[in-house]
Amino acid sequence: MSLVLGVDPGSRKTGFGLVDSSAAKPVYVASGVIRIPTELSLPERLHYIYANLLEVIDKYRPEQCAVEDVFMAKNARSALKLGQARGAAIVAASCRGLAVSEYEARKVKQSIVGTGAADKTQVQHMVTSLLKLSATPQEDAADALAVALCHINSERLSAQISPQVRYRRGRLST
Repeated sequence: MSLVLGVDPGSRKTGFGLVDSSAAKPVYVASGVIRIPTELSLPERLHYIYANLLEVIDKYRPEQCAVEDVFMAKNARSALKLGQARGAAIVAASCRGLAVSEYEARKVKQSIVGTGAADKTQVQHMVTSLLKLSATPQEDAADALAVALCHINSERLSAQISPQVRYRRGRLST
């Protein structure tokens, strides 16, 4: 694992963050927010997300992509739009051959802040601290960086556990 693209999808703003995981500690590479023009129709917005993420992928050449999963919002219509924005992001990553992983918002917050109920300012603070950034990233960019960090943490934990775990006749043994 080396360069991970984290994506915080949205139909108005989609955050992205790139983190290099090849060192002992994750290293910040880049982040930003794709601001989707409000005058665009939904299909045009989805294409805008897709095209802009392709540009990011082509520029930085990440090996993996981690996308925040849909959370159940109060408004079903908003949840559907969010799901469609996620789809555009996933298709962009898949078109460039990236492995795509999905993480629930609560899992991302738990991984970064220590509680799944953390708010956006807590996520921003921890991302800034963990990546030793000189300035606090925008909310959506910080969320995307948090998704990338969550993926890196999950992959490293899996790598540590997997070789030690053995199964014998359907039972776990050490």
